Amino acid sequence: MEIQIISKEIIKPSFSTPDHLRSHKICLLDQLVPSEVHFPFIFFYSAANEDRIKTSVALKHSLSQTLTHYYPFAGRVKDAFSIDCDDSGVTFVEAQVAGYMSEVLKQPEMELLEQLLPCKLDAKLIATAAANFVKNWAAVASCGSIGIKDVIFDSTSIFPPQDVLGITKSVFKKHWSNTEVTAKRFLFDAPKIAALREELSNGEGMDRPTRFEAVTTLILSAVMAATVRETNEFSPTHLAALIPVNLRKRINPPLPQQCIGSLCAATTVSCPIQYKLDHKSLAGKVHESIGMMDDNFVRNVYGGDDFLNFFRNAAEGFAKSMVFMITSWCKLPCFEADFGWGKPKWVATTVRDDKVAMLLDTCDGEGIEAWVGLSKEDMAKFEQDPAILGYASVNPSPF
Repeated sequence: MEIQIISKEIIKPSFSTPDHLRSHKICLLDQLVPSEVHFPFIFFYSAANEDRIKTSVALKHSLSQTLTHYYPFAGRVKDAFSIDCDDSGVTFVEAQVAGYMSEVLKQPEMELLEQLLPCKLDAKLIATAAANFVKNWAAVASCGSIGIKDVIFDSTSIFPPQDVLGITKSVFKKHWSNTEVTAKRFLFDAPKIAALREELSNGEGMDRPTRFEAVTTLILSAVMAATVRETNEFSPTHLAALIPVNLRKRINPPLPQQCIGSLCAATTVSCPIQYKLDHKSLAGKVHESIGMMDDNFVRNVYGGDDFLNFFRNAAEGFAKSMVFMITSWCKLPCFEADFGWGKPKWVATTVRDDKVAMLLDTCDGEGIEAWVGLSKEDMAKFEQDPAILGYASVNPSPF
């Protein structure tokens, strides 16, 4: 595709941030987010017969209004403990594609989707906060104004910041490698997920796994099978699956749903690589690991004085494991972002990191699209896994 950048400018908040709000504190959970990983959103809308110039002006004006409420997003990271909310602004890029998007979407390959990102990502934005930001920006654009509440929350009182830079760098340097990655999209439609959840149920009277738990179980099982190698004394013995869990509803009292910041903590599912767990047992481990992330556990671990020892012990365990991260944007308000053109028809990402999976809702909220990144060798095995073949289709048209 030939893509031409038409304009590029910095959009600043419509009102200056007051002096007493010029420093936003970063909590421990924000500090733990690896800067190496980015998950961009791409929203697809039906064609609208609107004047491009007027649309561009309206988008920039509404973005400026929205940034007044999300003022840390228009600032710059000062150090490991704070953001300087100096109203520097955000980059707004407008581009034009020479071609028909309908042709791209017949079978959207990752290489094509990556070209639709006209600028390099230079900052990470947590998915929950990003989805709410886009939803509110769209509401301002379509309705003129909207009451945006509970966006800024000082979570350092619950999760005090700590000096974790050296530890996090040593952990993620090992696992976020420069391996050439193949990324593919796998669609689990609603009927297949319903059948999978039934298959993984432990019997009458027991709760079925959630959609996320069911799809995660299948992915982890296929990843373990795909990554088995001839072992030696240096080979990883376990798969450590990191699953970020949104803590907003798990803290007592609950935290504001729209507040910025990561406010996620990763639970770990550890499985021996050479021993194949049956799907029901693995689903049980996934469910148990997510369930343990309650108010008591989170406050004791992430809000306590012993966190550094906890993290060092975890890092030692990761050193002997193959780390796979699986995260979810399911149930986020991505499909509520109506800028006046109707709701999105499809929301995509361009995740291309080794041993990473991103799960998104389909537009009906019932199916799940899993965007999976693996080495070329591992992906060839993963996509031929019998369970993946039975429950998912590879890179179908989203429409």
